[in-house]
Amino acid sequence: MTWAAVIGSPIEHSLSPVIHRAAWAQLGIDGWEYRRLEQDTDSLPGFVAGLGGDCVGLSVTMPCKQAVMPLLDAIDPLASAVGAVNTVVPSSGVLAGFNTDVTGIASAVRRACSLAGCSAPSSALVLGARATASSALAALGELGITSSTVAARRFGGPGSVVAAASRLGVTIEQILWSDSEAVDRAASSVDLVISTLPASAADPLAERLRVREGQILLDVVYSPRDTALRSAFESAAGVVAEGTDMLVFQAAAQVQLMTGRSPDTDVMREALEDELERRSREGSAP
Repeated sequence: MTWAAVIGSPIEHSLSPVIHRAAWAQLGIDGWEYRRLEQDTDSLPGFVAGLGGDCVGLSVTMPCKQAVMPLLDAIDPLASAVGAVNTVVPSSGVLAGFNTDVTGIASAVRRACSLAGCSAPSSALVLGARATASSALAALGELGITSSTVAARRFGGPGSVVAAASRLGVTIEQILWSDSEAVDRAASSVDLVISTLPASAADPLAERLRVREGQILLDVVYSPRDTALRSAFESAAGVVAEGTDMLVFQAAAQVQLMTGRSPDTDVMREALEDELERRSREGSAP
């Protein structure tokens, strides 16, 4: 059977199957199976080595986004620069890696600006310093922002946003999260804030933040959707780019890579929203 899968750990509650299956149905693709497969950095090499011709692609989530890179035959230049792969596509015996998080972030911001009728941002603050933050820097480059600020608890270690910035050819101002005054100044002055932090990690900033009307937020946390950061922006007439849009747009790019066909993102978004509503009703974890 032809199949694709999302891999990572923990993977039990991944929404990727919901949106990929919706895309396949809309495209008229029958007889394929989309799976959730628990894989960590220890099991990953054996799993990748055992992939056969029946696999059309993998959606890769943490902790495998960096660990999968040495196991691939080819890596797209953008994914190499970001330092993270979230999509693997087998083709003629060659395993190729891509990063669609970048287009997911950029597209989510563009859609929010379009819906709100506001100008594209020209300055940005990124909260966090790992894989998603690195993708955010690349997305900012696509939006025309080549110099931005990054606030994080630390900047060293594997997958650092500092190394990604160097490879991407963009400049960043580094602010330590502990310097709350500097973080507050940066957050208040930029056009766009992108939070790649876990749920509730940005709550202290949200309590202090003075949001300007029309200022844009993309919080990658989409469940729970009503984060303190989102509430701060909404109450001050800010513009919120949906984390769910990031998920939909990056998945649509994955579908394109795996099938060669472009899905309807509205169909994917509707399937995602329905599933989130169902989980909310049932009180299940996101």
